Amino acid sequence: MRVGLLTREYPPDVYGGAGVHVEFLARELRPLVDLEVHCWGEGRADGVLRHRPWSALDGANDALRTFSVDLAMAAALERADLVHSHTWYANLGGHLAKMLYGIPHVLTAHSLEPLRPWKAEQLGGGYALSGWAERTAVETADAVIAVSGAMRRDILGCYPALDPARVHIVHNGIDTDLYRPDPGTEALERIGLDRSRPYVLFVGRITRQKGVPHLLRAVRGIDPAAQVVLCAGAPDTPEIDREFRELYEDLSRVREGVHWIPQMLPRPEVIQLLTHAAVFVCPSVYEPLGIVNLEAMACGTPVVASRTGGIPEVVADGETGVLVDVDDDFEAGLARALDSVLGDPEAARRMGEAGRERAVAEFGWDAVARRTVRLYEEIRKQA
Repeated sequence: MRVGLLTREYPPDVYGGAGVHVEFLARELRPLVDLEVHCWGEGRADGVLRHRPWSALDGANDALRTFSVDLAMAAALERADLVHSHTWYANLGGHLAKMLYGIPHVLTAHSLEPLRPWKAEQLGGGYALSGWAERTAVETADAVIAVSGAMRRDILGCYPALDPARVHIVHNGIDTDLYRPDPGTEALERIGLDRSRPYVLFVGRITRQKGVPHLLRAVRGIDPAAQVVLCAGAPDTPEIDREFRELYEDLSRVREGVHWIPQMLPRPEVIQLLTHAAVFVCPSVYEPLGIVNLEAMACGTPVVASRTGGIPEVVADGETGVLVDVDDDFEAGLARALDSVLGDPEAARRMGEAGRERAVAEFGWDAVARRTVRLYEEIRKQA
């Protein structure tokens, strides 16, 4: 079976959970199907064809530039037996290939445009275009994969015209051979962390979705012995970048040991930071699943996270971490949860061990790939 996998992000250009998902899914799919990845960029090598936005659209709205990549992807899929798209950046390419070549289109929904109204701040009028592209692709896809049960409910809530029988749950995965406790400390020493003090770790993009401003306000009053490490970059807009910088500067004035790493760190360094953190924090206000929580758990670290979207399907409250309601008391709740983990190292150790066990037992990428291929085969039989 010749499968075209469509995505914006692909190594070395991975900056979010959807990119991580595609990277590892593609690795596990290659032995099972004849796979070609179509992504943003330039060049072709080793089963990966990269497409760049049309130069005629340089400076145009990002949604229009995205559509030019989708057209290029669709034009290159003539030999495919099935196309599988990820995120609105590639969904239209999958939809066009389905129409043009009469092949099945499988779509994985990592997030939903109607539930991310702040994207209008980033895309302007392009937000209407991204929403149109997603709706068109979702409602006509032969199968829609939801990365969590909560995501399936959101998909059906946003797109009631979609037949529920076409929506399938296949959870995100984690490579627990790669993401595992690393006793090395080179990354900590390079950053300048005080090894005698615990630290709270955040890893993620500077976006409204990830709730970073909430976190910066929440940690102002936590245990003063704790350091705060923010691996935070790729701001969505200049406005949220300015807000983040102002909050970071305010935080740095009221407490010591606040470290901001704005650049994307190599994966081995992130694994070291995850391993040695006293607690990992995920303050997202919207999160279909949250691969980063799995990464922290696989490294044996307890997690404090929002009780939203698919996160409760990953983080077992009281067992592998602590969940916090996203309500009017959210920031104070984050602070209380962080202090509860920081204040009980033995309970934190138990949660970290339980998180590692859960990640290994339930979220392997090999199982995700096998479930995905079974779905491909079912859809082709129905076509």
